[in-house]
Amino acid sequence: MPIKVLIVDDSKLVRQILTEVLTQFPDIEVVGAADGPFEAREMIKELKPDVLTLDVEMPQMDGITFLKNLMRLRPMPVVMLSTLTEKGADITLQALELGAVDFIAKPKSETLMGNLSAFNNALYNKIKFAARVRIQSKTPNTGKQVPFKGDASQCQKTLIAMGASTGGTEALRDVLMTMPANSPAVVITQHIPENFSRRFAKRLDGRCNMTIQEASQDLEIKHGNVYIARGGLHLQVKLKGNKLVCHLDDSEPVNRHKPSVDVMFESLIKLNDFKIYSVLLTGMGADGAKGMLSLKQHGHYSLIQDEQSSLIWGMPGKAFELNAHCVQSSLENVSETLLNRISQGMTRTPRSRNVSAKA
Repeated sequence: MPIKVLIVDDSKLVRQILTEVLTQFPDIEVVGAADGPFEAREMIKELKPDVLTLDVEMPQMDGITFLKNLMRLRPMPVVMLSTLTEKGADITLQALELGAVDFIAKPKSETLMGNLSAFNNALYNKIKFAARVRIQSKTPNTGKQVPFKGDASQCQKTLIAMGASTGGTEALRDVLMTMPANSPAVVITQHIPENFSRRFAKRLDGRCNMTIQEASQDLEIKHGNVYIARGGLHLQVKLKGNKLVCHLDDSEPVNRHKPSVDVMFESLIKLNDFKIYSVLLTGMGADGAKGMLSLKQHGHYSLIQDEQSSLIWGMPGKAFELNAHCVQSSLENVSETLLNRISQGMTRTPRSRNVSAKA
């Protein structure tokens, strides 16, 4: 059975382009194209689509208001079309919080008139994966703090490195909200475009006890702080004197991503005097799995999110296949499992096990 898609966009040109793009794929059927939320509401009832593509900004009713109503009355997979602006970033991040599965940058006018192949493939893959997602009602994250018993001197030689993709903005928020201000430093690579990473870091910083910021060149990495990879640049960690610093790299994409989790993980292998704790959360693809395996083989601790709590068990699932993990955990237990392990100190690499129950 083909995936039934309903397009919701106030631009006639965009509706036409999206329809032409998606009808090229035999396993996708565009069942309708609505010019706004009011028309879409009736078409959803009649056509029962599997996936919705939704414009962020529309004149009749903005995409956020419509999404709120949709997720309350008829939850379904939604892929947002967003502009790559700071305003578009804020709205899109809000949409992901409300339950949208993923987003894609709306093609610019020059792209619409030219080669659409990259956009075509990205949209197709996002819709295909969105159709597999089971939309569940969200319970508010209380942000209950997990205590950390490690001392400051221990933190100076400890680094947590997290990677995520699809579903990762919300997964990272849920993990970081429970980490106390005295936690070891955290570096994060989330697959995210330019302009989005700074807004993402700012939103997290307003909700978490740790200080969260977008990584910048040669920024010193200190405990109690979180550093988010900048969209469009790889984040590496380097030793400068006796201090760890962020290094931004403008080389080619790895695993089709820039920033890439593998690039970040591989840079940590050279840090011989540090204890590295790598984490892979929900995400499409395999980025980070090989890098995590290398870290584990060098004696470092690795944790993956389990399949049941992952929006998409791609990246952590690949790490599981490679046996790159020391432990797998449900999302709600990631910070507790991690911080307890750091507090105990790592003397050896444990055998793989499952921590889906309360740690």
